[in-house]
Amino acid sequence: MAKHIVSAAYSQTTKDYASIWTLLNPYTFLQYIWHLLYIATQVAIIAFFKPPTPKSKESPKQPFGRIAVIGAGLTGVSSAAHCIAHNFEVTIFEQKPREKGVGGIWRDVNSTSGLQINSIMYRFHPGLLWSRAFPLRDEILGEISRIWHEYSLEERTKFDTPVKSIKRGPSPENDPERSTWIINGDDSVLYDAVIVNVGTCGAPRFPEWANDWMESRSSSPSQDESDNEKHGANGTGHAKLIHSSELDSASAEVLTGKRVVVVGSGASGVEACETVIAKVGDLVEGKIKMIARSDKWIIPRNVIMDTLLASQPFGQEMPLSGVWEWWLRKTHYRDLAWMTPDDGRGIYEGTPVVNDEFLNHVRKGKIEYVRASPLGMDASGKGVSIRRKDAPKDSEPEMVEADVVIIATGFLKPTVDFFEDPDSVFPEGYQRPDLYLQNFSTEDWSILMTNSAYMNAIGTVGHFHIGIYTRILLTLLLDPGARPLPKDMKLWVDCVRFVKRGAKGGALGFFTYAELTIWLVMFHIFRPDRLKWIFFIMQGWGVHGPAGSY
Repeated sequence: MAKHIVSAAYSQTTKDYASIWTLLNPYTFLQYIWHLLYIATQVAIIAFFKPPTPKSKESPKQPFGRIAVIGAGLTGVSSAAHCIAHNFEVTIFEQKPREKGVGGIWRDVNSTSGLQINSIMYRFHPGLLWSRAFPLRDEILGEISRIWHEYSLEERTKFDTPVKSIKRGPSPENDPERSTWIINGDDSVLYDAVIVNVGTCGAPRFPEWANDWMESRSSSPSQDESDNEKHGANGTGHAKLIHSSELDSASAEVLTGKRVVVVGSGASGVEACETVIAKVGDLVEGKIKMIARSDKWIIPRNVIMDTLLASQPFGQEMPLSGVWEWWLRKTHYRDLAWMTPDDGRGIYEGTPVVNDEFLNHVRKGKIEYVRASPLGMDASGKGVSIRRKDAPKDSEPEMVEADVVIIATGFLKPTVDFFEDPDSVFPEGYQRPDLYLQNFSTEDWSILMTNSAYMNAIGTVGHFHIGIYTRILLTLLLDPGARPLPKDMKLWVDCVRFVKRGAKGGALGFFTYAELTIWLVMFHIFRPDRLKWIFFIMQGWGVHGPAGSY
């Protein structure tokens, strides 16, 4: 399998360099060497850090415990693979049907969607081998599925099984201080821990006015739709509303010759603009208009720059943070520096958009960036009513004509209301994201919320911390002496809130990847008795089960 993967990646890397004449170009030759180094780096990571795959599909004969994983997305598959590799039995509960497959939110985005950051910073499992720096959706789904199969997780995944209830079960006789958990009322199986991997993106988010408009259209005579099909390109029909995640289903004919308005200026909005341009090029009518209620920082797709930004040890604005903002205005924005947040929001106060091309599209006149609040569809149905930021509050709304309105307002945050006694798991003041190490329930360490408490950060939700958090959980199951008490976990949250007091969005509502790494290292330093586990937790070395486990 490894040889096949390396061969495939090598072919992807070299297919554009088949000609010896191409290789004679110094720039192309350097690119070729860089790609080989990129692949070699990944191969080295696999050799040193990939946990062993099961020798058979059967359950381990002597498992150390049983883990329930909620969600078969990227984080869920990775977490489950780590559990299996270290001799814990696992069951994945996935609400979607089997034909949808695994992959979570990546199943529901457009095929043109891809990583914003370099894939070397998106290694959600050590066994990954990306073919390029910025893979697209299908390659990402392919890698998730490959890990799922390699670690025999297909037999351990229950599709069409939404989790409706989680409640405590009886404590084990040999470990009375520990909880067990019952899923969906089935007390025939007790789980030693639950990893909640519902993520941060659920159903597509629509503003209330968009929902109202679509409901009114669905209750109107069907003639409206036919009129729209006939006259939409000329602006005599009603505008068509679609969510940015549905652009794959929008044919080029839907967009060609149309006036396109994108509502939303975050990553979804930027990607929507790029997807429209990729589909129809310059064949939209006029400029694509982006309605930006608030500005987002846009940083380049540069692995060195992104790593340096994520390396600040405190996830909040600091006295020298303005240096980075000045640097971005001068080197990345340049003539478009006016597009940086005009409300004084700093780079360390919200998740930035990582993109190289969007600003160039604005420069070339393909996109018009409009600072305004969308008020709803115009009464005529031929556009969006807005109020520009610089307009008086009592001024009349302005109508932006549109044939297609793309709602790029992201996704709803999934709930975790399946806990039957939520206050016993997430008491007041210690709810998401104010959790122990930002991912563990402060009342019970056997509830792990990897990436499900995430709000904003500079870094990634799909990197090596997934395995580290999973192995912390496994360590706490294996070693009663390493377990934190609820008062200690709350104290950790309180200390972080004190240190980061004044941070906009809350102390744990924004963090950098360096800060997260510091938390994980401090987990060992403040409790020297945990140091014996450090190479297992941080690198994944050791704890593979007794001989003959499988």
